[in-house]
Amino acid sequence: MRTLLNAAGMIAVVAVITPALSAQWPPYPTAGVPRTPNGQPALTAPTPRTADGKPDLSGIWQNFGQGPLGFGGGGAAGAPRPDGTLPTGVNQFRDIGGGLKDGLPFQPWAAELKKKRMADNSKDNPDAHCLPMGNMQLHTHPEPRKIIQNPQVIVILYEGNAGTRQILTDGRPLPTNDPQPWWYGYSTGKWEGDTLVVQTNGFRDGGWLDIYGSPMTDAAKWTERFRRVNYGNLEIEITVDDPKAYTRPWTVTVKQRLMLDTELIEFICAENEKSSQHFR
Repeated sequence: MRTLLNAAGMIAVVAVITPALSAQWPPYPTAGVPRTPNGQPALTAPTPRTADGKPDLSGIWQNFGQGPLGFGGGGAAGAPRPDGTLPTGVNQFRDIGGGLKDGLPFQPWAAELKKKRMADNSKDNPDAHCLPMGNMQLHTHPEPRKIIQNPQVIVILYEGNAGTRQILTDGRPLPTNDPQPWWYGYSTGKWEGDTLVVQTNGFRDGGWLDIYGSPMTDAAKWTERFRRVNYGNLEIEITVDDPKAYTRPWTVTVKQRLMLDTELIEFICAENEKSSQHFR
């Protein structure tokens, strides 16, 4: 119950932050939006493409929040409002294994660590200390992310904790020279048809994959498959291969919806931060 309250508290924080959007960039129409005959955004219109014919992943995206615990599946728990925005905090702050039939395949020590993190009310989650969140938390966080794409690199700007991630698409391999571990790891991408396949390694040890503390180690290798289904919808299939923490690789799918006529807000997590003095 205490952990659920903690999750609810984090959602409340996001709910407080989100209205600040109107006090920053004023609304400005997104260019080139396809429209239905009655003038509404045609989110199911064909996927836009870049000059070289690749699907264009550019845009501001928000977690769709649908299905079991915000991963895959169906249902309308995270259905957009009439203006195209999503209800804040729907299903995102949850256990990522909840949408899998048998849960995550933890190694015994990893299962115990997750239990301990939950018992500690998730107080050591990097997000609670204004440190970078793990990639999975960034994928599922209710705050949006902006994708900027060119032929050599794809940049993802995460509103949550002002995170920035580069996916290099210039043909280079992942580093094999014992690189300095990074919060977001080192990412390279290549196109397989209309799917961007991203490989990531070089993570820091001790990561958190969700608010409940599902662990990730420095042995982890990620494969993400980004597919813009149509104009307004993005699917990301994520396979985590971390033999230190899990007995086998496992896969979840995150669904995101395009946000129109808006922009990211500046979110500096540690600014005027008062929470840490109350940690127990």
